Amino acid sequence: MDLQSNKLKVMQKIMNVSKASLLEKISNILDEEMVVGYTSDGKPLTTQQYNQRLLIAEKQIESGDYISQEELEKETENW
Repeated sequence: MDLQSNKLKVMQKIMNVSKASLLEKISNILDEEMVVGYTSDGKPLTTQQYNQRLLIAEKQIESGDYISQEELEKETENW
């Protein structure tokens, strides 16, 4: 079965769901698995991976582990 046919079958099943809790589970699975961005290397990021990277970045900022705009500009002058 090809991807398009599979998508249609899944959509038809979802349209027949009558329990809100099941729809919420389906939505959560899709949220976790959907690609929402890409790394600088071009690798896909799911919502969960993206949020993990945000938490890490926030901790780095809080601990002073970052380069300021001015420092980066000075560094790029030597490239």
